[in-house]
Amino acid sequence: MDIHRLIAPRSIALIGAGAWTDAVAAGNQSIGYSGDLWRVHPTRRSTDTITYYRSVADLPGVPDAVFLAVPNNEAPGVAAAIAARGAGGFVCFTAGFSETGTASGHELTRALSAGAGDLPFFGPNCYGFVNFFDQVAMMPDQIVGATVQRGVALICQSGTIALTLMFNQRSLPIGCLFTVGNQTCLAVEDLIEILCQDPRVTAFGLYLEGIKDPARFAHAAELARQAGKPIAVIKSGRTAAAARTAHSHTGALAGADEVFEAFCRQAGIARCDTLGTLCETLKLFHAGGPLGGRKVLVMGASGGDMAMTADVSRELALDFAPLPQARAAALREVLTDRVTIANPFDIHTYLWFDPPALKRVFIEVLHSGYDAAGFMLDSPPEGKADSAAYDAVIDVFIEAARGAPTRAALIASLPETISARIRQRCLDAGVIPLQGQREALEALALAGGVGSTWTSNQRVQLQLPPPPAGDMGDERIHALGEHEGKAALAAFGVRIPKGTLAPERAAAAAAMSLGFPVVIKAAGAHLEHKTEVGGVALNIRTEADAHAAALRLETLSDTLLVEEMLIDGVAEILVGIIVDPQFGQVLVLGAGGVLTELLSDSVSLLPPWTRASVESALQRLSVRKLLNGYRGKPAADVDALITTVLAVAHYATSHLTTLVELDVNPVIVRPAGLGTVAVDTMIRLRKE
Repeated sequence: MDIHRLIAPRSIALIGAGAWTDAVAAGNQSIGYSGDLWRVHPTRRSTDTITYYRSVADLPGVPDAVFLAVPNNEAPGVAAAIAARGAGGFVCFTAGFSETGTASGHELTRALSAGAGDLPFFGPNCYGFVNFFDQVAMMPDQIVGATVQRGVALICQSGTIALTLMFNQRSLPIGCLFTVGNQTCLAVEDLIEILCQDPRVTAFGLYLEGIKDPARFAHAAELARQAGKPIAVIKSGRTAAAARTAHSHTGALAGADEVFEAFCRQAGIARCDTLGTLCETLKLFHAGGPLGGRKVLVMGASGGDMAMTADVSRELALDFAPLPQARAAALREVLTDRVTIANPFDIHTYLWFDPPALKRVFIEVLHSGYDAAGFMLDSPPEGKADSAAYDAVIDVFIEAARGAPTRAALIASLPETISARIRQRCLDAGVIPLQGQREALEALALAGGVGSTWTSNQRVQLQLPPPPAGDMGDERIHALGEHEGKAALAAFGVRIPKGTLAPERAAAAAAMSLGFPVVIKAAGAHLEHKTEVGGVALNIRTEADAHAAALRLETLSDTLLVEEMLIDGVAEILVGIIVDPQFGQVLVLGAGGVLTELLSDSVSLLPPWTRASVESALQRLSVRKLLNGYRGKPAADVDALITTVLAVAHYATSHLTTLVELDVNPVIVRPAGLGTVAVDTMIRLRKE
């Protein structure tokens, strides 16, 4: 879809409500728009400076872009009129369409799309856009910002959030700012795909409330990655519950937000929590793209700042690796034994007024193999104090950073303690000014995480089942009995316990045949959570115990499952698959057995599923300590566990059209070399 005429127009028509279109006209004047600006209103009188045309047909030419602020029932007709004139596209500021959730609103949306035909448009219910590259303002508000040659593209599903970002005082170079409204025509993924081709765009910043087309969004994210334009995103709804009803432990662990988090991690997208962190991350992306990794050093002239840096970073996965021995020795020559060489690095103020020695300290740090090095310094407010001494030290840091292989950042603990003048001086020299200690450290961690993902070449390939035909009620979904589910997984290479189905009267004999100890369970597809109803008898070691257990379990099921009991397990792991309504099949790994609900220790993983990706996911679990050998216990057979996980994933892939959810909990992982055994399963399928 070609939207160049719409977003970089040589002529603009403003149609409708006076106050709103007046604001758009004022915005274009303030930004320096140099093209034709035409006004359309059925009753407003022309003045000496403004001509009002009565209709689209009366315009003196064909508008490249149109701002539409007419009553919603008139919008479809006006859209048809501007399409007939051959316009380049429009912004539908008018609200009262599908966002109302009413039948009339949806009907108006269909009419608007029909009237527009092939014409690209933003909205409806859209606040418009600002293009600072080409000096165009299609937004009914005050425009704040300067023309830039290179900058980030911001795309928001909220007009207010877009304005907030435009009003930032963080020296974030904004090239263009779009709001998308209802995304009836142009959606977030369309803009990413189109703007990837613009060499002026350095990175993307997104505010999302929902994704219109996840497959297209994933494709757009991959295109941005290939173009070297990283994405930072805020998505609201972290605390919202998943829309589906989960029958399994897996479904309870993998909510909608966990799935989106997994998508961002694998797609190499920086997911931010706050607008401040979004801005700081985008500054890093703008000035050189993602970091190579999370290995950082932070230095400053205050022990307090460095202690807070360590505290704030404790959950950020930053790698504060020690300085290499040779560099540490060189620093000790300059700083003497009065200064402890560490990371975070309190350099003290001994060299504050010795620029050559201070520059040598900075150079040693900036050539020590870190992905980023930050110098933390808060300057006094301009106009209220003399900042000359601070400026001089900052200049030394900037000079030391020239040509350094490490990304250099100047970090202010408070957002306001680094002036616009200093921020610009840093940006001009290739040093990133980061505002706010927490935001700065989060930005470094996020930029490093994206860089690590890009370097590892990790990708996302969504496995989306076809949309179900007709009603998806529970009557069209059936659960496999545990014995049947285990047999289905065994056919794909999952090892299951030796066992047999037997009536109550034959259960003890079956146990004798298998050999003690055994487990006896009530069998039946209706028993999805047997432990919750007392449907499992563990550690049966005698014939008498088997008889007693069988008699008790007979009240729950006519048929019992008698299986061997594993007694040498090192760890219990949950392996499951859910089908997310947006992102399709998702693999979930977590602490299994009785620890599942107690720990909520899980990680979600989108396809493609490989040995490397599964191994990496397992290492993110807290229960990994058991797998690696804990307090004298043997290490688990992790290689066999990965094989089991991939076999479960293969089953899921092979049943893409019918699988609703799958739960293998637990997989008992035995000592290295002895393999794994899936001791309980729950599989729910859609009837074909």
